[in-house]
Amino acid sequence: MDRRNFLKVLGTGAAVSLAALTGCKPGDRVSNRRFNESDVPTDKMTYRTDPKTGAGISLLGYGCMRLPRRPKGLAGGIEDEIDQESLNDLVDYAIAHGVNYFDTSPVYCKGLSEHATGIALRRHPRDKYFIATKMSNMSCPGREDSLKMYYNSFKELGVDYFDYYLIHAVGVFDVYKERYLDNGILDFLVKERKAGRIRNLGWSFHGQKDFFDYMMNKAGVKWDFVMIQLNYFDWETSLGTSNVNAKYLYDELVKRNIPAMVMEPLLGGRLATLNFKAQAMLKQADPDASCASWAFRFAGSQPNVLTILSGMIYKEHLQDNLRTFSPLQPLSGQDNETLSRVVQTMLEFRSINCTGCNYCMPCPYGIDIPAVFAHYNRCLNEGNFPDNKQSEDYKKARRAFLIGFDRSVPRLRQSDHCINCGICTRNRRCPQNIRIQEEMRKIDRFVEQLKINV
Repeated sequence: MDRRNFLKVLGTGAAVSLAALTGCKPGDRVSNRRFNESDVPTDKMTYRTDPKTGAGISLLGYGCMRLPRRPKGLAGGIEDEIDQESLNDLVDYAIAHGVNYFDTSPVYCKGLSEHATGIALRRHPRDKYFIATKMSNMSCPGREDSLKMYYNSFKELGVDYFDYYLIHAVGVFDVYKERYLDNGILDFLVKERKAGRIRNLGWSFHGQKDFFDYMMNKAGVKWDFVMIQLNYFDWETSLGTSNVNAKYLYDELVKRNIPAMVMEPLLGGRLATLNFKAQAMLKQADPDASCASWAFRFAGSQPNVLTILSGMIYKEHLQDNLRTFSPLQPLSGQDNETLSRVVQTMLEFRSINCTGCNYCMPCPYGIDIPAVFAHYNRCLNEGNFPDNKQSEDYKKARRAFLIGFDRSVPRLRQSDHCINCGICTRNRRCPQNIRIQEEMRKIDRFVEQLKINV
């Protein structure tokens, strides 16, 4: 990475502090910042102006891909039910403290997110929030099924118009053509925007540079916004099999005055649980800041970003975000230098770029793909990785990896059960373009070697 170019993009920006599931210290759920409710500002949220509508959008957006859960039915039941009461409390608290953008989809939370989000939001005046949902017809691209999905979103959310509507997760032309062109759905959505039932029409990008360029130049639609993955790691680094970085995407949107919505500001949580060397760098720079806050600071530093999505299922996460978005504070030059060094360290300790979205699931052979990747990444990031038999800590790290693997992932759902069927990568289901089968084989070989090398 060119450090000079990296530092240049930060300039004046914002300090945003999120307490993610873990902060810099492995095992901590949040950072050790102040946590009494009285100091959470209610009137200092940072807003960005939508260039089309002039509306003020909270820079902190509430992502509803993951929502609080509770056991369904009797004690010990399967955790597949939304905890509506907890979600209502979180939404109430967010709105009371200035958050007004909520993002959901018909497929989030096993199809339960829109309904639960709608219940929580309908208790507030319609002008108090902006709702974004999506045409998530990945598995049902036919026109009839797509239209059914569209109209059902109105019912589930309890609204008569969508503030922001997205063509969901596109990145390959053939798949885009099947889902939106051959069935006439794109033309239908454009007409719905003209009729006012869609106020802003955009799309979320997961794919290759040539497809992004097509959507920008040849799609024949004036896009009101685009959702992109943006964080300090992928700013100049192409991830997975993608051949494009976030800086290119962002710059192309700036040229056209199209606002960017940011997803994955924490890179699926990886920027909240960095490897041990990167953690030490950030702790030295600011002992009280969570690792996650640095990533939010970077995303918030880009002036063409309209909102930054964060999934917040714990109140303390929401509180910590509110403190640091209320208002946004600029990064210092020294902070910029620290982030540049962190990126270099992350490139040296490469983990699997899984964000835990579960689009690869279910596996027909029962493998818990995200959990396998999560355990591998966690051991790597925490510096507890048995890659050198000559190391004095090898035996301890080996034992921790193997025991932790069995505890994190049931044996029948581990990597050795992969038969290379390819269903998990069919139709490019993984937004990060991970070569899942190759990674499974790599992890399986690694685990088998650990079992042999006692």
